[in-house]
Amino acid sequence: MSSESVKDDCLAWAARDPSGVLSPYKFSRRALGKDDVSLKITHCGICYADAVMSKNKYGDSRYPLVPGHEIAGIVKEVGSCVSNFKVGDHVGVGTYVNSCRECEHCNDRDEVSCEKGAIFTFNGIDTDGSITKGGYSSHIVVHESYCFRIPDGYPLASAAPLLCAGITVYNPMMRHKMNQPGKSLGVIGLGGLGHMAVKFGKAFGLKVTVLSTSISKKEEALCVLGADNFVITSDQEQMKALHRSLDFIIDTASGDHPFDPFMSLLKTAGVFVLVGFPSEVKFHPASLNIGMKTISGSVTGGTRVTQEMLDFCAANKIYPKIEVIPIQYVNEALERMIKNDVKYRFVIDIESSLK
Repeated sequence: MSSESVKDDCLAWAARDPSGVLSPYKFSRRALGKDDVSLKITHCGICYADAVMSKNKYGDSRYPLVPGHEIAGIVKEVGSCVSNFKVGDHVGVGTYVNSCRECEHCNDRDEVSCEKGAIFTFNGIDTDGSITKGGYSSHIVVHESYCFRIPDGYPLASAAPLLCAGITVYNPMMRHKMNQPGKSLGVIGLGGLGHMAVKFGKAFGLKVTVLSTSISKKEEALCVLGADNFVITSDQEQMKALHRSLDFIIDTASGDHPFDPFMSLLKTAGVFVLVGFPSEVKFHPASLNIGMKTISGSVTGGTRVTQEMLDFCAANKIYPKIEVIPIQYVNEALERMIKNDVKYRFVIDIESSLK
């Protein structure tokens, strides 16, 4: 096989310091291994984690840092032992690119819960000691176990956000059996994750209520996304009317907010799932104990459930609402995302703009 992809420099945009400002950068990907897939990246979604890590908010960013873990593209080369993919296939890569492949979670294809820690797609330390670099780049080399088949006909630009935003809500929805038609779901926050929770909820046959602080999102939630109800969380009368009416709540908000008012909206044995990252979670024990409620956390998902989600989206014609941008606009897009000024996910057109 040709080793052209190994010799070519990988074009990218990277942050060099905690300012988080990205600029053009070149580096070399690792040589193609026998189990690897080399992927020409066509699109990459912009996730809140990209901004957080570029700005070193957790204190562990490794520069130069190439963000991006919502990757879609086309296979350009495969290793000699690769059996699941061939040149020309449409493939996605999500939030991790390696794991131990030995623990019970990896064996169950729930690699995100790997006992030794999944290796993140960017700013992670791979098994060879190299620092992983993400999808704001022209191509990537990944072990085939961590690649996902994008169904025929599903747009690559739309597939990209599913690999973080989509799976982050789909995984706990399936785990907590939220796919029961006629049940009721509350969605806190209407951003990249929240709008996908609404779309999945409707596809599952749920009655969906959007819980938001912003009246400006009402028309979009009801008329475009198809939510059944929209409630302003600061309106005590509206919140009171929802008392003990919801079977499930998915909380996608990462800003600090109270939890007790939302717990009161759950029915007996209701389930509250947190997928956002506020600075603290605080609620009165009675909010949990009275009514036998469950609170659960979740991140993305393993390879089994991620592939299941991609197939489900294709079969049910579920597409994230995206704004496609050239990579030259990425710094403005990151700042707009921080201000919640996007409906609902930026996607970089890598193929057309990264030259």
